[in-house]
Amino acid sequence: MRMRTLTLAAASAAALLAAGVLPASASGATPKSAQEGSVSAADLLSKVTSCSQISNGKYRTDDETSATIPVCGKNGAVFWKADMDIDCDGQRTSKCNENADPWYQDDTAFHQSNGQPLKADSLPYIVVPSSSSIWKYSSYGIKGGGVVAVIYNNKVEYAVVGDTGPTNIIGEASYATASALGIDPDPATGGADSGVTYILFKNSTVSPIESHSAAVSLGSQLAKQFLANN
Repeated sequence: MRMRTLTLAAASAAALLAAGVLPASASGATPKSAQEGSVSAADLLSKVTSCSQISNGKYRTDDETSATIPVCGKNGAVFWKADMDIDCDGQRTSKCNENADPWYQDDTAFHQSNGQPLKADSLPYIVVPSSSSIWKYSSYGIKGGGVVAVIYNNKVEYAVVGDTGPTNIIGEASYATASALGIDPDPATGGADSGVTYILFKNSTVSPIESHSAAVSLGSQLAKQFLANN
């Protein structure tokens, strides 16, 4: 779990402006990632326009921000709209390690079928807040390996619940999730400041957790059910 600071974000933005370069989200460029599954981002987003809050309180997106993000309930799912910080934890790779990520940890809350930590740079997964008085994810049918539709810039990426984070912060996903959505996956300076929707399907499990193709297949089915039931 890493927490991107406003200082780093500001420094990154200043560097981009100085170089005369804007990130894809600012320049209007379309991410190169492809739409996953057959359910469109627009259709999914049309079902999460209002929030029936199920969390006892609200979450921060970073240490420096105020708590403004609720967890919302729908038939068969929970969702939140937040930013995206980059999680590079898990198995040590050329992209995710102590040198690349100042907050690197060599483990994830949930593990592959062989008992090893997940690989953040190749497996799309998200981070849920650790259970607290604000919200206990397991009480709402959310568990490790559960399917998540992550939506950003009109793209849908299916991921799994792969790690847990601080009890008061929300909005984080793996290097691979960010990369697939056209978000800068750099664990130190990347991420998205806003505009990310996370829809977590209740009582779902991808097996094995490390199979992204299984997540896409199950996620597509659950997304269709979500549209039909909401």
